[in-house]
Amino acid sequence: MQNATPVPVHVVTGFLGSGKSTLIRSLIEQKPEHERWAILVNEFGRIGIDQTMFEARSDVIVKGLPGGCLCCQLAFVMQATLVNLLHRHRPERLIIEPSGLGHPAGLLDVLRGEAFSEVLDVRDILVLLDPARLDDSRSREHETFRDQLSMADAVALTMTDRASAAQLGEAWRHAESLWPAKKWIAEAPHGALPIERLLGSGAHRGEEGAATSVDHDRLRHSAGASVVLDDFAMAQPSPGCPLQESDVALGYATLGWRWHPADVFCLDRLTLALDRLPAGLRVKGVLHTDVGWKLFNRAEGSISLTDSAWRQDSRLELIGENERLPAAESVLSTLQGCRLGSGTGTSG
Repeated sequence: MQNATPVPVHVVTGFLGSGKSTLIRSLIEQKPEHERWAILVNEFGRIGIDQTMFEARSDVIVKGLPGGCLCCQLAFVMQATLVNLLHRHRPERLIIEPSGLGHPAGLLDVLRGEAFSEVLDVRDILVLLDPARLDDSRSREHETFRDQLSMADAVALTMTDRASAAQLGEAWRHAESLWPAKKWIAEAPHGALPIERLLGSGAHRGEEGAATSVDHDRLRHSAGASVVLDDFAMAQPSPGCPLQESDVALGYATLGWRWHPADVFCLDRLTLALDRLPAGLRVKGVLHTDVGWKLFNRAEGSISLTDSAWRQDSRLELIGENERLPAAESVLSTLQGCRLGSGTGTSG
């Protein structure tokens, strides 16, 4: 596979809840009219929420790869998906959003491997940093969190609109202390980043074969060659009977459900139920409610509820450290009680 001109690839990384999808949507809004973009969205959870955040349009192709980490568990699937995207859609630019727990080194190994070495041009890796994360010692000491910051070429400080002056100052000091020194550090309030940061980026300066994570290496070896594309063909839930998915890896656990699009939730009851979930959980979903389709997003204490163009099914996912995730049966029972109409059912 070879193109006359290599396709620029931009990796937008960052820990859980740092606002990667929001920032990419902001960049799409500034996209040059003549360019066709492909967006590859990877999620740690198996439900696939982030891909629903992007509205369908002819000049932006969005492909979601839920259910693991691109650099290890889904490396084979990612290669096949990239080949399909490049051949079928011929994008002028590719943006990859790894999972919040994704390690950049393994992803770079794939992008710079023999299959894509003449096809893709890996540009500056951008890492997003939420200042509030630095207050959490567990995040600050997490190997992937540190390595994402270390390997990046540039840093965008997100969630600055809800950070205190002290938090923002500490985030600047932390970013400026990183080694190798970053090409640039900028604030991106509400995920807004000037498109020039993307279009004017240079080549990623990291060396090939950069050290990866021991935990990610284990996942890569355990995935082996048994991962097939058919694993990601999602079954359709029946009305009233959500399909449940869960997983545990890298010290975190995920729990999620998909409902039939005909299932409608009472928004008032639903938001109250979600608000009662344990603090510290990452909660995101796209849901059919009595006031329309809504996108719910909770990260590091910040909650947003916006309209959504998604109509295929309702989805909700919880992500948290292993010991902090609540019991699936209890959460599902509460969620089922938020649906309009009578009767409940489960399917896992």
